[in-house]
Amino acid sequence: MKRSFDVLILGAGIVGCACALECALAGLRVGIFERDVPGGATTAAGMGHIVVMDDSEAQLALTRYSRSLWQRLQAKLPATVEYESRGTIWVAANDEEMREVDAKRSTYASAGVESHVLDSHKLAVAEPNLRAGLAGGLLVQDDAVIYPPAAAMFFLEEAVRAGAVLLREQMADRIGKGIVSTTDGSRYEADRIVVATGADIHLIPWLPIQKRKGHLLITDRYPGFLNHQLVELGYLKSAHKVSADSVAFNIQPRITGQLLIGSSRQYGSEDATIDHRILREMLERARSYMPALAQLSGIRAWTGFRAATPDKLPLIGATDDSSIFLAMGFEGLGITNAPGAARLLVDNLLGRTSEIDAAPFLPSRVTSLKANHA
Repeated sequence: MKRSFDVLILGAGIVGCACALECALAGLRVGIFERDVPGGATTAAGMGHIVVMDDSEAQLALTRYSRSLWQRLQAKLPATVEYESRGTIWVAANDEEMREVDAKRSTYASAGVESHVLDSHKLAVAEPNLRAGLAGGLLVQDDAVIYPPAAAMFFLEEAVRAGAVLLREQMADRIGKGIVSTTDGSRYEADRIVVATGADIHLIPWLPIQKRKGHLLITDRYPGFLNHQLVELGYLKSAHKVSADSVAFNIQPRITGQLLIGSSRQYGSEDATIDHRILREMLERARSYMPALAQLSGIRAWTGFRAATPDKLPLIGATDDSSIFLAMGFEGLGITNAPGAARLLVDNLLGRTSEIDAAPFLPSRVTSLKANHA
């Protein structure tokens, strides 16, 4: 069996589905490979935080751009996506972290991202269940919360409506030279192949992508307990660790009244089962910021794998094989960056000028990344 497309996309997570939609809207004949439930792997394991991050100038540009695209999409999103502009509060535990708040506010302001400094009193008013004595925080009002699997399905359904074809229960086992072959012996031809398989790099094992395991826990319903997404400023230090296990306070209010609690990072673990030591440390960290969490009931915990690159930036665009393109390596920002990455990818496919500088994300930097990763 042989079928031909302009673009074949491997992976129907939120990034792959967003890429499929952008390709279809550009008039391309699109096929999407997914052997399991669309949006059911890395996407389903994610927190669903749409957040502007400032770890680097490039990261700030992409997350800000992507958040703006989410905002443009908001009116079209179905209720199942549960889009809420909850805002993020970066919580400062002490005076040293308040200095980081001031620096972060300045960085955001220079990029046109609105934020507001909260002193200790204003923080307590905004989130009464935080412990007393915290120094303050930074409120980024336009950050949002979504339910990622439903968002992935929205992109996919819109892509199919625009002419894309979902190729279910097909597992690609080899790619190259415009050909995708599958385990059942089928062959598919395309001018371009887009790999958007998250942390799964079995088709392109030379990529410098490493899995980072994370844990999340969701509680029973407690409406009104939490108003914003809360993240400790120490989360940034945790995210910078490249080998050691770490936990940080990160909690999200869901539209259901449930609370989604994170976060953890582990390298070197391919085991998807819950590490109870890490989960315990993560929850203890959360309770140290919100003691009342100890009185609430958790109903489910799970793990997922982030796809991390050495320079913490995703790989978006063409590889040395002119038929193979990448949309991978987003680590914890795949949900945020899905629409922006899709735009950059299709710009690269079609030779269009992008709204932001795409150069920091191009896979052409992969040679130096491989050297650093070795």
